[in-house]
Amino acid sequence: MRTNDVLEGDCIQVLADLPAGCADLVFADPPFNIGYQYDVYDDRRAKEDYLAWTEKWLAATVRALAPHGSLFLAIGDEFVAEHKVRLDALGLTMRNWIVWHYTFGVNCSKKFNRSHAHILYYVRDPKNYKFFPDAVRVPSARMTTYADRRANPVGKLPDDTWVLRPQESDVHFQSGSDTWHVPRVCGTFSERTGHPCQMPEAVLDRIIRVASEKGDLVLDPFAGSGTTLAVAKKLGRQYLGVELSEQYADGVRKRLQMVEFAEGLADAQPVMPKSAKRVAVKR
Repeated sequence: MRTNDVLEGDCIQVLADLPAGCADLVFADPPFNIGYQYDVYDDRRAKEDYLAWTEKWLAATVRALAPHGSLFLAIGDEFVAEHKVRLDALGLTMRNWIVWHYTFGVNCSKKFNRSHAHILYYVRDPKNYKFFPDAVRVPSARMTTYADRRANPVGKLPDDTWVLRPQESDVHFQSGSDTWHVPRVCGTFSERTGHPCQMPEAVLDRIIRVASEKGDLVLDPFAGSGTTLAVAKKLGRQYLGVELSEQYADGVRKRLQMVEFAEGLADAQPVMPKSAKRVAVKR
């Protein structure tokens, strides 16, 4: 099976050609059906049509999920309940319903502003799945605020509400709290690729670290801007994306090339031997 690439085509058809049970981890960020401007996909489908399509791609994705595999699904308010019902019907078990709160939300005029999305975390077998808590621990309030001796010195697992704030720190998980300090990707950010719906790398970093290990295959049936694949590559996982748009697929490949280029530069940096001594020069 071809890996470490993005495959062009309809995800239902492409997933059907993959070996059953090939993916250790799936992250899916499908169209929300709320009118985003994609280049080749109509994001304003009738509800019945959208949900019928949802059932098909979910079934194809679950087929590709390994017996020990995990699936994370990002979705908005409008259809999160419908996605949960269908994942339950496919025999998966929900571990968390995560609410990702972000800054730079959507400004609304006739309802409260939108500043969150949902991430449904499911596993195929609740008695056999990968979960690595030490890879994503964060400092607890017992440690940072109360100096409580009962605090776990290695930190706590993050809560199931993820708060991403840009103004305090750009370093993941190092701000002294149990929240994320990375915003939704906005148009002025250097991480931006131009895709209308781009996930921050920090979201995928946490998911991939906690639910997979090096060498595992991470599958994204809606590759989009390529964030899942880029982070998987950086973390030493195999990766495979599916993308309907030829333009977006080309953008993903270029992004992966940039990751490889950056890794090559890092590897090329000279390393000073431990025995080497620095010599102070007087001026």
